[in-house]
Amino acid sequence: MSSRAFAFILATALVAGLSPALAVVGGTTSQDVRGARASTLRVETSRGELCSGAAIAPELVLTAAHCLMGGGSVSVVSLDPRFRARRHAVIAVLPHPSFVPGTTPRTQPGTDLAMLRLAAPLPADIQPVTLGGGLWQGETVTMAGFGLSVEDNKKTARRLRETRLVNAGNYTTQNTVKVAVDAEAKGESPGAGACRGDSGGPVLRGNAHSRDLVGIVSWSSGPLNSRARRICGGFTAITPVSEHRSWITEAAARLLAMGPNPRQLEREPPAAGYSWWFSR
Repeated sequence: MSSRAFAFILATALVAGLSPALAVVGGTTSQDVRGARASTLRVETSRGELCSGAAIAPELVLTAAHCLMGGGSVSVVSLDPRFRARRHAVIAVLPHPSFVPGTTPRTQPGTDLAMLRLAAPLPADIQPVTLGGGLWQGETVTMAGFGLSVEDNKKTARRLRETRLVNAGNYTTQNTVKVAVDAEAKGESPGAGACRGDSGGPVLRGNAHSRDLVGIVSWSSGPLNSRARRICGGFTAITPVSEHRSWITEAAARLLAMGPNPRQLEREPPAAGYSWWFSR
């Protein structure tokens, strides 16, 4: 598919409907204890928001900023080696300073990333990912998340799923994201991809055993050739971490420097351009 044809197909699909990526449709349930389970987390708020996240350090989780704009306290759920849920308290949230609350994925001019600081380190069986390099067009990646596997069925959420996708290139409106598609469907017909609940989930270079994080899921759209209005199974938009490495590194250092009592920072406001809040 030419770049011009791809851009036309994507733009048409976006007009049909897009959404913050809230589960993996067309994917498989994660069952490998050494796979996505070891780095993918569930992010929940007290106001009912469900997203996913990636462990990047024992006390730090990278996710999508739009997941946290509804307010309320935040917690994270990891899966133990038997895939049983364990809840972890979040004590501070730090969104990317360029993120603009209240905008849609298509009109978001900033960067859809946020970092969470946990109250205590994650269990030793969780293996944080490392920040990878840039994505190239045609590269195969693995995405994982806790979202819906059936777009219209909320009961299919909260189970970890994963799928392989192909990076089809850049998509630019107010900002630039990478767009990944099912290798066979190519975004034209229903295929694998992100859905409601997958926002913030990791995109890993290669297979699910990889610890090379190349992106964070931001939003999804339905396929081009769909009679019904769909927001899943077409295009998966990814915020590439390589382009925001400096902020991720700086944010991690600031959050880890807070010590056991993060509210001490209320007496020492963060540098200009940062906006964070405490989860409890």
